This record gives sequence, C-alpha cells and structure tokens, in this order.
Amino acid sequence: MADPYATLGVSRSADDAEIKSAYRKLAKELHPDRNKGKPDASERFSKVTQAYDLLSDKTKRAQFDRGEIDADGNPANPFAGMGGGFRGGGGPQGGFRPEDMQGFGAEGVDLGDIFEGLFGGGARRPAGGMGGGFGQQRRPPPPQKGADIAYRLRVGFADAAARKDQRITLADGKTIDLKLPAGVEDGTQMRLKGKGEQGPGGSGDGIVTISIDKHKFFRREGDDVRMDLPITLDEAVGGAKVKCPTVDGTVMLTIKPGTHGGTVMRLKGKGFSRKAGSRGDQLVTLEIQLPEDISELAKRLEGWQDDSKPRSKLGV
Repeated sequence: MADPYATLGVSRSADDAEIKSAYRKLAKELHPDRNKGKPDASERFSKVTQAYDLLSDKTKRAQFDRGEIDADGNPANPFAGMGGGFRGGGGPQGGFRPEDMQGFGAEGVDLGDIFEGLFGGGARRPAGGMGGGFGQQRRPPPPQKGADIAYRLRVGFADAAARKDQRITLADGKTIDLKLPAGVEDGTQMRLKGKGEQGPGGSGDGIVTISIDKHKFFRREGDDVRMDLPITLDEAVGGAKVKCPTVDGTVMLTIKPGTHGGTVMRLKGKGFSRKAGSRGDQLVTLEIQLPEDISELAKRLEGWQDDSKPRSKLGV
C-alpha cells in the first residue's frame, strides 16, 4: 500500500482535523454509490479508508512514523531492537550467551514467550508486553447492509405532470404514498432509505423506477404538454367559448371570431414540473372539424366561393 499521507493528500505534520477533513472529502467523491460501474473508484475508496484507519489511530500513526509498522499495519522489521541477543555463527560472537539477557530485569526468561510474541502470539499478549506490535489483527470490515430491492412504479401521464402522490406496495406488504420529485420523467429513480432487505449492518434501500404511461390525446414535449383540440366551423367563424382538457382538469378557452385551423393557444403552467420547481405549459393546436353530414353546410354555401387564394404564398 502507498504512503497513507500521500493517499489522503496531507502532510506528515497534519493534525487530526486535517486528516478527517481530507478523508471525508475523498470518501464522498469515491463512494461506490456515486461511482457505479467504476471498479477503480471502489479500489481507491478502500485504500483511502485503510489510510484513514491507520492515521486516525494515534498509536498506529506513531508506530508508522517511527518505522515500526508499514502502511498495512504490519511490523516493518520484527527483529528490530532485539540487540545482540540473536547472533548467528560460531566464534566469540556466535550462539546465545547468558550475558546477552542482561537488562531484561528477571533472573530467568522464557524464550518460548519471546518467540511466541515474535511469531503470531503478540496479539494475545497484554499491551506493553514483549509481543506488542507483532501479529496485529486487521480491523474487521463493517457488517454488510442488506441488498437493495428494485421496484417499478407505473404512473399515469396526467398524474406525473401534476405530481400527484402515488401509492406503492413494498416487499413486506406495507403500502406507502410517494411524492413524485420535481422534474420527474420516464425512467426517474427514487431511493427509499431502509426499505430493502435486512442485513447484519442494517437494511438496504428500495430503488423505485418511474414508468410514465402514454396518454390517448396528451403528448409530452420537453416540459410542455401538447394536444390537438377539434372545433366546429361555426366556432371558428363566429368565435366561441369551448371546454379544453388539461392535466389539472377542464378549463374554458375563448376562440376568437375568424380563428384559423392550426392556431396554437398556450395555457401557462399546465405542463410538467421542472427540477427548479416551475412548470411547463400546455400547447393547444386548434383543428377545424367539418360535420360528418355536410349536406346542410353545402346548401348554405351553394353559389358562394372563397376567392382569398390561401395557397398563393406557397407559389401554387
């Protein structure tokens, strides 16, 4: 593992507050929930957490700074500091001599205890003993949360535009009412904290994916809602007040005398919500519709001809 100071991007003189601040910033940036599909981010998150675990522990940090342990918390040199008591070879300095034990403050020393501390037994010895710092156990990983549960919620077109509360039944049989988020669209996901499966580290979350139904005459265009509204010939010629459906209910439209087919009328704030909180508009295109039986209309128009030449602007 790399130098924990370099991993967190702090100097060796950094205090606890600086170390904690650097860790929180990196943990938020590299958290797996924000980097799905990026294995390198997950690996860096693990390394940052390991570096913080070491530097936030005053004892381990001091041992690392003195070179007694490495960045993984393992002893850097298990024989450091043992002096000449372990000499190899023959001759005057070979073998083990009683005088080598001077300074231990005891008449007899149990070599089994010494080697037990050096090779794996140190974790069982009390603090300050001969085995301190050797064979240390790594901090166990935190218990895992339960798995997330995926839900799909179908929402009516008008309900989605008006953000009406939606009831959903969870895996445990309970029902809750959801407030649709501003800017909701087909495929929007909502996270329900603690509504997933149980686990030793707590419950997972519920992930709700919104599916917006199509409408028989409304259609979405960005944040706006569009529709075609048929009107009769006499309403177009003489003007009228007509009913018009919207996602919020029926409203009255005023048709001016002489209105042309294809005229677009705008109803403010009758569209979908935006993420900022405001709403789009509803755009109504007027379509002049002739009666199915035009015999009476034909009689009234008999002998009359429109000489306005409406297609002249098209060059025909």
